[in-house]
Amino acid sequence: MSLKKTAKFGKPQETDYATKEAFNSLRTNLKFCGDDIRVVALTSCTENEGKSTTALNLSFSFTEDGKKVLLIDADLRKSVFIGANKLRADGQIMGLSHYLSGQCMMEDVIYQTDVKGLDLVVAGPTAPNPTELLGGERFENLIRKARETYDIVLIDSPPLGMVIDTVVMAHCCDGAIIVIESDMISYRYALEVKKQLEFADCRILGTVLNKVDLGGGKYYKGYYKKGKYGAYK
Repeated sequence: MSLKKTAKFGKPQETDYATKEAFNSLRTNLKFCGDDIRVVALTSCTENEGKSTTALNLSFSFTEDGKKVLLIDADLRKSVFIGANKLRADGQIMGLSHYLSGQCMMEDVIYQTDVKGLDLVVAGPTAPNPTELLGGERFENLIRKARETYDIVLIDSPPLGMVIDTVVMAHCCDGAIIVIESDMISYRYALEVKKQLEFADCRILGTVLNKVDLGGGKYYKGYYKKGKYGAYK
């Protein structure tokens, strides 16, 4: 896969030791799931649970381990990375929705970032038919080519408790991680998301309990910021 575009992505945010170790532990646990785990979707029950931040920092952790990583923002309803001004590139930014709708080639949407080992695909403009696009042949081709180039592919997927997009792309993934915000998501809600992944025959690799209040401990406090995820239609 030939990469032609580059983008300033910004250096990883400095984190304290405990937070960094938490992501290193998550990375290690994924590696213990087996060598066949190469494409992983991260989803959640609802918006603002910290799923995108988890995907991003897990990407950083894998690059620090010497891995070549592709991070895909597969939320065609709202691009978190561009919306948060995390990606800066000259000219028009081509995204996943451009490629899936046949407006450009695959190499046009893969950006080399200034984080060594990390490449990125942003979602692109809001698409009127995201479920159909993600369930199509072009998305399968992207993942198949990515497997040939990268050690690990992380897909930042839309919240499964709100839209079904993650289910339709699940057959391309080797497994999924559910990010759950502490004290915000009910057991029944989380169980429903789990059932949807099982119905799609998607292996559940585990869960990440996020935004945990550890008795006023400093190392989680304020680390994950609630972002604007946009309205789901």
